[in-house]
Order: sequence, then C-alpha cells, then structure tokens
Amino acid sequence: MGDLPEYDSVIMKTMHDQNLKELGLAVIKAEAEAVSTLSSRIDEQFVRACQLMLDCKGRVVVTGMGKSGHIAGKIAATLASTGTPAFFVHPGEASHGDLGMITQQDVVLALSNSGETGEVLTILPIIKRIDVPFIAMTGNPKSSLAKFSTVHLNVAVKQEACPLGLAPTSSTTAALVMGDALAVSMLEVKGFTRDDFALSHPGGSLGKRLLLMVSDIMHSGTEVPSITDNESVTNALLEMTEKKLGMTAIVNQENKVSGVFTDGDLRRMLGKNLDVRSTKVAEVMTPSCTVIKADILASEAMKIMQQKKINALLVVDEQNRLVGAINMHDLVHAGIV
Repeated sequence: MGDLPEYDSVIMKTMHDQNLKELGLAVIKAEAEAVSTLSSRIDEQFVRACQLMLDCKGRVVVTGMGKSGHIAGKIAATLASTGTPAFFVHPGEASHGDLGMITQQDVVLALSNSGETGEVLTILPIIKRIDVPFIAMTGNPKSSLAKFSTVHLNVAVKQEACPLGLAPTSSTTAALVMGDALAVSMLEVKGFTRDDFALSHPGGSLGKRLLLMVSDIMHSGTEVPSITDNESVTNALLEMTEKKLGMTAIVNQENKVSGVFTDGDLRRMLGKNLDVRSTKVAEVMTPSCTVIKADILASEAMKIMQQKKINALLVVDEQNRLVGAINMHDLVHAGIV
C-alpha cells in the first residue's frame, strides 16, 4: 500500500510527458500546414514584389512592429546577405526621425499580420508623399496596408499554433518563409555566387572557407623547412625539429622540389636499420610528393590533405620551385577546419 503514491506519481509523469509530446507535434503540424498554404500564394503578386526589389536602385527598407518586427529584421538580414541591400527600420522610431533613412530610390516592405498596425499606418502618408514602392506582407488582403500597397503578399494562416489563438506562431512562420522565398528567388535571378556570399560574410567560418587562400596562411621564407637532396638524414631531422611542421622539403640546387621527408619516412628508414648520419635524405624521402599552388583556396588544401591522409603540403610556383608550406595546424588556427 505504501508504494501506491509513488506508483501514481510515475503514471502522472508519464501522462504529463506524453501530453507535452502531443502538444509539440500539434504545433509542428499547424505550422507545417501554414507553410504549405503559401505554395498557392507564389503568384503574379510575388513576381511583381521580386521585380520591384530587383529594379530598386537604393535599398529595401523592411519594417514591422512587435513579433512582425522581429521577423522583418531577419528578412532584412537575409536579403542583405544574399545580394539585395536591405535594412530594418523600427516603425515607432520612423515617425520620430528615422523616416529620413528612406529615399526615393528605395522600396519599403512592411509586415503586419492584421494589416492594421498603428505604428506602420502612421508612416504611410510620408511613404506615399515620396512615392516609394510599398510591398505589404499581411494576413488580411482587405486591410488598410493591403489596400495602400503597390503589391500585397498574402501570408494568412488558418490558425495560430498557439492553442489560445493569440501568440503569433504560425503567422510569423509563414511570413518568415515568404521572406526567404523572396530573398532566394532574387539570389538565383541575380546569379549570386558562393564568392559573393563570402564577401558579405568574411568573419564567419563559411566566409573563411570561401575567401582564404593558401598564400594568406602558408609559411614562407626562412619558416619553410627545406634542405638539398645531397644532404644527410641528420640534417633533415634538425630542419624538421627547428621548423616544427612535421616534415621538410627536399629541393635541388635550383630550389625545385624533389620530394619530402616526413616522420613516416623516418620510421620506415629505421625499420631498415639505416644510419641517419651516413644515409642521404634523397635515398629515403618520398619523391613525387603532392604539392599545391599558393593561389588556391585554403579549404581546397584541407580537402587534399584529407583525401591523401597527410598533415602537410608543400607550396610551389609554376616552375615547381618551393615557395611555402602549410599543415593542418595552420588550417585549424585559421578557422578552416
């Protein structure tokens, strides 16, 4: 009998956990349905909105209040990072001076689920006066914003995922997806490339992968471990120890790469009981080693290392002369790995 309260507690917790799962699934289902309905809204109005922004000589000014404001900020950021200059203006601040940020060369994109947001409606007369194209993204095609707009994008949803029908959930998801659809569609039309994307993301790991060249991070000059092919293995070991790259380049008298000597070459040599002092490094080096040019992406150098299962690469010029060296630690330090 004493175990019953504990048993009831387990049952209650199980029911509670199951209820949380069901509620979570219901939210995902509701929002998925809201997104699905947008397919029929990719119509002539959508095309016209894209064209207005493609033809824009200035910037796309995105605005919205409350939760719509948060989504508007994200859409502005997505547009800006995919080749469409854009920024967010808070509608409450706009009527207190920030409207000066909008010029006749711009396009305004306003988000409001109801289409009746007071702070946005307040700035409409000024937008009309300067004759700026106005794209409204609302859930009410009969709203004031929709009627005022040059183009209206309908993002109405059947219901919010919130069981109270109050918290913006499905509606904000739909607006966000429509914003992504605009941004990516224009990206494709403009021919926006990976290099273009990298130029606007130089500080991130993706930007580094797309921008950083081998020449930017390679060791050069006296930092490059190198000995001539007529020297002994002892000299190779001293050079490796001093330069700390785990290998040394072997070059001829014209500084052209003949091969590389690595820790692996040393182990194989010792397995043959060869003397490090009397053995020429050319006899035990790895000839015809993999080399790269300085003008390739550092990310490409990383791929080569991974494919070849090596930790370092020699960098050569067009005449196969040694100009640098790079290893996996350099890539890690640069944020490529």
